Amino acid sequence: MAKSENQKLKLLYIVQFLEKYTDENHYMTTQELIEKLDEVGIKAERKSIYHDISCLMEYGYEIEKKPSKLNGGFYMKKRTFELPELKLLVDEVSASKYITPSKSKELIQKLEALASVHEAKQLQRQVYVANRIKSQNESIFDNVDMIHNAILENRMIQFRYYEYTIEKKIKYRREGKNYIISPWAVTVADENYYLIGYDSQAGIIKHYRIDKMSEMQVLNEKRDGKEMFGQMDIVEYTNKMFGMFSGTEELITIQFPNHLIGVVIDRFGKDIDIRKRDENHFSIRARLLVSNQLYGWLAGMGPDIKILMPQDAHEKYINYLKTLIGEL
Repeated sequence: MAKSENQKLKLLYIVQFLEKYTDENHYMTTQELIEKLDEVGIKAERKSIYHDISCLMEYGYEIEKKPSKLNGGFYMKKRTFELPELKLLVDEVSASKYITPSKSKELIQKLEALASVHEAKQLQRQVYVANRIKSQNESIFDNVDMIHNAILENRMIQFRYYEYTIEKKIKYRREGKNYIISPWAVTVADENYYLIGYDSQAGIIKHYRIDKMSEMQVLNEKRDGKEMFGQMDIVEYTNKMFGMFSGTEELITIQFPNHLIGVVIDRFGKDIDIRKRDENHFSIRARLLVSNQLYGWLAGMGPDIKILMPQDAHEKYINYLKTLIGEL
């Protein structure tokens, strides 16, 4: 049989067909593979299909053959991602606050392409997350990529930073003037991407919501703040914050009722200093950034929470609660 011009692509097409149309519940017979190859202009015989499958298996593809007497055929047994893994990734993309609706749809379609057409239907049923608030900044991934490149190249970045007005319109901070920051890390906290960087003008470390940045550029100037970041633990820095709001760092002791131990461990991890106070209470000791966001988190867990030390934080928490009561 004369070989077609596409003959050199034959093995690639067989892999493509098996990945797209087969899984452990769906098979392609030798005849079906021959017909699919014919659709793309490649002529094949049964014997050559067996040889091609054997070559692919020898290369490393895990292709399983179900006996023909059981109405079987070939299927791709192992893929880069198994179906449960793809479901997990689709759920994360769907639920992610910092991924825009259009980007979520695009990513999910790419994830679906990693499964067979039959299994992809199971992924499509997981796309819908009711009332999910999503970022509206389509440039967030470009911003993240640009920041990472700036970090690798040891260069500063420039951007404008905005917030929303009560009319739901964008309002730029600093009257629209550019921020010039030395980027040192990117982190995810409270379902948002943050840049952690050094502000040379202020001489301090700051963090910024990446989805609130616009018109970002990488500058030629080298980064500042190397010595400060060399002494900094990024994970520890973010764990000290609540809602990524800054505050005064203090060694603080907080008392909780025993039934909140799971909440505390979920928030601070198992390495937090926990001490039993009585039969019904325990306390933690940790260095935290003390702010109204911390007080709000504590107040949200009920009245049986106390800041024991330092006295200043204890009094400020009481005043915070009194302020809330006064506003009711």
